[in-house]
Amino acid sequence: MNKTPGWINSYGFPMLAFLVLVGPFALDFHLHYPDEMYYTDAAIRMMQNGDYLTTYLGSGELRFKKPILTYWFVLAGFKTFGVAAYSSRILFLLFGAGIIPLVYHIAKMVGRSNKLPIWSAWIVATHPIIIFSSTRSIPDILLAFFMTLAAVGITGLLKYGNNSPKKYFWFFYLGLAFAFETKGLPAAALGLVAIAYMLFNPWQRIKLMKLLYLPAIALALFISLFWFVAMYMKFGSIYLDSFLEDQVGMRVGSRIWMIVKHFIFAVLLMVGLFLPWVSLKIKALPSGLKSIFSQNKAFFGFAIIWTLSIIGMTAMVSTFYERYLLPVTPISAILLAGIVLKTTPRPTNAMKLWTKVFLGINWLVLFVALFAHVGLGSSFWIYGQWIIGFGLSVLLWKKVNQPNYQVQVLGLSILLLFLSVSLVTHPLSIPNQGRQVQAYISTHEIPENSKIAFLGNLHYASKIRIGLGPEFFMKTFSSLEEVPESYAYFICDEPNKRALDGLLPIKDVVSLNWDPKYIKEMIMSILNGNTTEEKMKWGKKYYWIERFPA
Repeated sequence: MNKTPGWINSYGFPMLAFLVLVGPFALDFHLHYPDEMYYTDAAIRMMQNGDYLTTYLGSGELRFKKPILTYWFVLAGFKTFGVAAYSSRILFLLFGAGIIPLVYHIAKMVGRSNKLPIWSAWIVATHPIIIFSSTRSIPDILLAFFMTLAAVGITGLLKYGNNSPKKYFWFFYLGLAFAFETKGLPAAALGLVAIAYMLFNPWQRIKLMKLLYLPAIALALFISLFWFVAMYMKFGSIYLDSFLEDQVGMRVGSRIWMIVKHFIFAVLLMVGLFLPWVSLKIKALPSGLKSIFSQNKAFFGFAIIWTLSIIGMTAMVSTFYERYLLPVTPISAILLAGIVLKTTPRPTNAMKLWTKVFLGINWLVLFVALFAHVGLGSSFWIYGQWIIGFGLSVLLWKKVNQPNYQVQVLGLSILLLFLSVSLVTHPLSIPNQGRQVQAYISTHEIPENSKIAFLGNLHYASKIRIGLGPEFFMKTFSSLEEVPESYAYFICDEPNKRALDGLLPIKDVVSLNWDPKYIKEMIMSILNGNTTEEKMKWGKKYYWIERFPA
């Protein structure tokens, strides 16, 4: 009999696949999320001024809207690996992958089926918001990791009740503490829901005196509050006003229609983002939910309550983002895995069909990428990555009909799409503006510690600031009039370049990338063989200016 090797059914396989296939997309600025600038800019400023508690924008303004932990993760990446695009994101990728073994461990504690852990691991590993959040240096994936760590504690407490080992109290309280130090009030709200559930659920109640495990609570309170106390002592109420405005004032809405609309969006996204897994036998899902709930009412009751809680919390926000659903997505993945296993205990034709669909999409994306790279000219290693992607897709196609591998093959075909997409975004984004400016600075021997004024979009300023590193002090200004005389160098975008014509000498184009708005022009330039001229005409350009040219 053809048996599946043990390592295939461990959490290590989806975790490794996640790191290898998502890594190329994550560890360079293929897609640079705007909010990343808040954390990378502040981390570089910390390296320059030695103040590791206070957070600044690239313009020099104070920013207190999020707790300190995310800034420290970026700072740790910079300190360990040097200031670069990949080092700003590497810890977020690793912690995103770290959710997979946590989910596997929770599912192993919960279910009697030996399939539940591996299904749960692959479902969470292929969730698009888990993947995208792991490729960005923003708080959301850290919040999801630490809330899942807290859920390990909750699961242990629900399993063992009042006789629970002490380690589960530590998991619960420290997970909540680090989650609070990452994102603030959302972690506290979900923590209170979990505490209420453990105290009052009718299946496995935890006594209040047992839940009040003081050593873990004391350390958790210190972790949660020390930065808030430090900032209040240093800046007073201005700090607290800014934090509460972001956490409550800007996030929570009150209009009934808006709440209803956001609730509907949240429900649809909570279900839809679990495609293709949720569709394997969609008509049987209600009966599957009933069946899985009856097997472990305490845990799956908690999973349902937490899922409904995040949907309700997301419905209340004034601005809706799909990533607000992320903190409970790992637990929801286990719930879905249990339901699907009750309705689809064996591989199905639906799984084969979905695998073929994703492999077909992969081939389409790969051949679009090949057209772009051949036309624009790329380095050898890009073609090596393309060959690896294409070869893996062919191998997966050959494994589609092998029943022992269908979960793994479907999961890999989804993750492979992110490797393929990185080949399409590469000619549009790489080398990014930061690396281009870094090369210019090195070639032209600009003195370290020089002050550089940036006139342009803050989103691109952060990439350039990373390229410059802590050895150069770059500050963002909105106009030439704001720039002090001590700034000898300028970097500006096209609109500001036009405004500076006649005022300062424009020396060089320091950065040039294709502008995605002109993708049609890029395709035509490949067909016509004049990519260099067309890139200069339609590309996104940044200029180097010297106030006192030599």
